[in-house]
Amino acid sequence: MAFSLTWLPDVLKDAGLKVSLVDGWQTRGRGDAGQIFGVICHHTGVNNPHKLNMPTLRSLKEGRQASPGLAALPGPLAQLGLGRDGTYFIIAAGRAIHAGQGSFKGQLNGNSNFIGIEAENGGNPQTDPWPEIQLDAYHRGVAAILEHLNKDHTFCCGHKEYALPKGRKDDPDLDMNNFRASVAAILSGTIPAPTLIPAVEPAPPAGGPAPRPTLRRPAKGELVKKVQMKVGVNADGNFGPKTEAAVRAFQKEHGLIPDGIVGPKTWKALDAV
Repeated sequence: MAFSLTWLPDVLKDAGLKVSLVDGWQTRGRGDAGQIFGVICHHTGVNNPHKLNMPTLRSLKEGRQASPGLAALPGPLAQLGLGRDGTYFIIAAGRAIHAGQGSFKGQLNGNSNFIGIEAENGGNPQTDPWPEIQLDAYHRGVAAILEHLNKDHTFCCGHKEYALPKGRKDDPDLDMNNFRASVAAILSGTIPAPTLIPAVEPAPPAGGPAPRPTLRRPAKGELVKKVQMKVGVNADGNFGPKTEAAVRAFQKEHGLIPDGIVGPKTWKALDAV
């Protein structure tokens, strides 16, 4: 049975954001979420010297193993992961273990009553500055969720603001007052909407082949097989994580934004190889 936060992908897509569905997301959760009050913002805090897009995705999905000074923590650890390229990974439609003990606006149960977003960032502005595309997606994603909940910008907080005792958490490495100001500007329409990836290629000249649709996880079919053959993965017709990773690598090699989405620009590059 699917949990209650299955609206998340559509809300984010409608805001013009890139979305990738993690297998099993609809039925993943530590039980279902309760009434959602707002959003808690996090960063992953993991050293990422090679600036990979979302290396913590597996642990966010499955949980954290015990290590010196840290107890094991069952997954999911957030409903949403936010990659460095601005892609939202939909991890869970149920309750996630992301908040712990804390309080915000009188709400004490962050795991049940807040959506958790884990953004891929090490937490050190000198060694891991926030990519502009990721930060913009962070603002827009939070704004889209709050608009869906009929809440204003004040209903998002940083984990460091929620967590008790004070100082228990330091994430995200962002000025949350500035963050909320950006969310407010998006909600008010002061900041224009982003340019969307077209759903299909431009119409060809008369008599030409039909325009191809934009493909992303979890698309299926013959066109996916064609992409897979071009990028060198098993052509099974299922656009899964391995295909997405291969598309990202192809895009990076060809000077495109490595978002793992096959839109008009990527189709054109694939046709040329």
